[in-house]
Amino acid sequence: MAAPVGVVLVSHSPALAAGLAELLAELGSGTVRVALAAGTADGRLGTSDEKVARALDEADGGGGAAVLADLGSAVMTVKLVLAERPGGRAVLADAPFVEGAVAAVVTASTGAALDEVVRAAEEARGFRKL
Repeated sequence: MAAPVGVVLVSHSPALAAGLAELLAELGSGTVRVALAAGTADGRLGTSDEKVARALDEADGGGGAAVLADLGSAVMTVKLVLAERPGGRAVLADAPFVEGAVAAVVTASTGAALDEVVRAAEEARGFRKL
């Protein structure tokens, strides 16, 4: 079995990220590491490069980490952190935050490799609700 892939949630809102993480814990049966990088260092709405870096380390169980961001400036923060980690095992998914995270965790829970987990998150963009 491949080393486990984790998921990082980068959100402006600690409450939003915590709620999504609660859902993901159930869907992933507690087998997928989900790390949060939410809010600023002083607890306000926003993002923090330090929190993103810590979450990347926390989520990676040896197989890398799929990263999902809620809004554009969170994407910029993730890109800056990833640029400082050449050769790292983290990939920012171009995916919807909630649906992408669900697809990533469900796929990671099967033991899938990082590229498969990211692809599943990105394919969630096409999921129809009606």
